Amino acid sequence: MSKKKLYYSVFFVTLALVFYFILTQIIPGFGEKNVPPISFVRPFSFSNSDGKTVTEKDVAGKVYVAEYFFTTCKGICPKMNNNMRLVYEALKDEKNFLILSHTCDPDTDSVPQMKHYADSMKVNTNQWIFLTGRKDSLYNMARVSYTIDDPADNLVNMEDDFMHSQLWALVDKQGQVRKIYDGLKESEVKELIRDARKLLKKK
Repeated sequence: MSKKKLYYSVFFVTLALVFYFILTQIIPGFGEKNVPPISFVRPFSFSNSDGKTVTEKDVAGKVYVAEYFFTTCKGICPKMNNNMRLVYEALKDEKNFLILSHTCDPDTDSVPQMKHYADSMKVNTNQWIFLTGRKDSLYNMARVSYTIDDPADNLVNMEDDFMHSQLWALVDKQGQVRKIYDGLKESEVKELIRDARKLLKKK
């Protein structure tokens, strides 16, 4: 192949790649594979840090990330919520984005306790929502709806059951769980932010 032909070949391949990249940026969903959702969100009813009821209807049409933690945790939770703050800061100006932080220790994390914790975080609790409720309902959501904990871990006696997961679920506007992330890994936190932005652009 002559140098001239090689030059034109490289030029047109590069041009095609640049054009494809531009299309992926201006057309939401362009070039993405039609990957089926991991799961979908079932009906739920929990209390936020102001004692108000939050249900699946309140998050309908929103993109949100769901996590589980507990306020007295000295292990992974502080680092996990420091990473979640990165998500909050990156997306707090998106009106259709939410964070749902569920407690996995509702016996301790009453509404007043969640209020105290939420106030200490100094965030907009209409967007970063802290939830408590019945232990069986909370755990069922984590295992069945969000799939961030193995249902096989569910003990016969709910009182002896304790779930502690660093996994986060990203939910789209249709209430479908699109992907699971490790909230302790900065690379996956950044990936979640990028993926959430893509979902927010979709109609």
